[in-house]
Amino acid sequence: MKIAIAQLNPTIGDVANNAQQILEAAQEAVAQGARLLLTPELSLCGYPPRDLVLRPSFVDLMQQTLQQIAQDLPEGLAALVGTVAPNPDAKHTGQKPIYNSMALLESGQVKAIFHKRLLPTYDVFDDDRYFESGTEPNHFVLDDIDGSPVHIGVTICEDLWNDEGFWGQRAYPVNPTAELITAGVDLVVNLSGSPYTVGKQQLREEMIRHATQRHGCPIVYVNQVGSNDDLIFDGCSVCLNRQGAVVSRAAAFEPALQVVDYQQGDLQPGAIAPLITDTEAEIWSALVLGVRDYARKCGFKQTVVGLSGGIDSAIVMAIAAAALGPQNVLGVLMPSPYSSDHSVRDAEKLAENLGAPTQTLEIAPLMQGYDQVFDTLFANTEEGVTEENLQSRIRGNLLMAISNKFGNLLLSTGNKSEMAVGYCTLNGDMNGGLAVIADVPKTRVYALCRWLNRQAKAGRAAHLGLIQGFIQPHAEAEIIPENILIKPPSAELKPGQVDQDSLPSYDILDDILDRLVQQHQSAQEIIAAGHDAEVVNRGVRLVTRAECKRRQAPPVLKVTDRAFGTGWRMPIASRWSLTQPARLKSPVT
Repeated sequence: MKIAIAQLNPTIGDVANNAQQILEAAQEAVAQGARLLLTPELSLCGYPPRDLVLRPSFVDLMQQTLQQIAQDLPEGLAALVGTVAPNPDAKHTGQKPIYNSMALLESGQVKAIFHKRLLPTYDVFDDDRYFESGTEPNHFVLDDIDGSPVHIGVTICEDLWNDEGFWGQRAYPVNPTAELITAGVDLVVNLSGSPYTVGKQQLREEMIRHATQRHGCPIVYVNQVGSNDDLIFDGCSVCLNRQGAVVSRAAAFEPALQVVDYQQGDLQPGAIAPLITDTEAEIWSALVLGVRDYARKCGFKQTVVGLSGGIDSAIVMAIAAAALGPQNVLGVLMPSPYSSDHSVRDAEKLAENLGAPTQTLEIAPLMQGYDQVFDTLFANTEEGVTEENLQSRIRGNLLMAISNKFGNLLLSTGNKSEMAVGYCTLNGDMNGGLAVIADVPKTRVYALCRWLNRQAKAGRAAHLGLIQGFIQPHAEAEIIPENILIKPPSAELKPGQVDQDSLPSYDILDDILDRLVQQHQSAQEIIAAGHDAEVVNRGVRLVTRAECKRRQAPPVLKVTDRAFGTGWRMPIASRWSLTQPARLKSPVT
């Protein structure tokens, strides 16, 4: 039996075009001799649909479209299509009104509906908010073209992630994969909408390998690709045989249709796309896809970036150029009296390397205007952070005006380190429709820039999505000007300012933040690891105080397992302190 894996990029809510993608994949699958087509979780509506599924008309539309897909499927092909299915028992039992389901379509009919059994509620996942859990093992028998039956077990995303033998414990009371093995299936398929984080594909394959070897059963894993809001989906659909060997893998970060052959009780070797093992290459590919899809799915064709001559705006500009083409990325230079000549030259050189247009807007007259307006109110006060922030807010207003006037998507350029400690300005540099690198720590931003330059010098600019004609591959080629990489980072809001006037060195800060944000360590644990107590306690206070800012930030493209986005749910008004244990007040007598 030939099985087609459709690694699709659906747009959330665009049921008609998502259905068209499925049917186009079906035609290609039949052309390659496939008997069964597999699509990702909720492929008909896109994952995650969030509160759209609370609308009965939306669920009804999916039911109608599902029937139409069944009728339009090519002869001789069966398909598993991700959909939302009504729960007929909801009114009488108090259960949730819908299921996260896979529909088996064949011969013009919806032959069966299989419901997701394990509903995750951690990090960015909210399945239990919307869906009722399935209660029965999902499996069916499908006759091959020659009439030989294959018994296929169906799991949906999280259903595969509860193997106590792999994790050492169970997060849910049931293991759907183990139950399918008990039911005697020949093959397990997993239809997923699994978001990307750094290194996640290696973890997936280790987990699937454990399951295939434990149960002696091959597994086909199908994943969504593309970006929906803050979530990036890497695809990387993969098939492992009974021995746990990878026999097929689809390319990362791009749609694909791959056919794998099931014969004599096992999956046979097929096309294996290489696994991306370079962290910088992986993050670069994810962010380029994230920007491209966010712009496309929101209807933007061009972007605007504030170019400061610093490293953060440089990498965001390069990512945007790769995602949309450099001609569609406007770099705006907004020098102040405190801006150094080299920063302006560095910004101009970057745009020249990319082949992107620029516009220069001097902000000195606007700064003077603010000084005049506040002359009386601010009299007899010292200049300080307020005046510095006004510069950022002037720039933010100019960028928003350009975005409004020309319909460009404004990309925010703040990194994760700054977002964590609040080293950013509300209604200033935080302005934008998408925060491109707000899940990338400052030290990783430097690593990305150096990696990008190495790729250019090696003549691999075209591979990165950058226009070869603008970046010439030769021994001296560079994309990020060297001076941007070696100068001390600075917001240049006052004479001689550098980031380290306000923050510890980024290598120290990023390690503290990794322990605090990613590893959930307490201040005491971080200090015990060798960090200065005063630096740690100040960092913890800054992270806590910046929650209000993060709540007002644009969507953050997620590349780590702990991003400042939909999976970060901290209170703003809170007295919780990580820096010292709570002390009880003595009772009043």
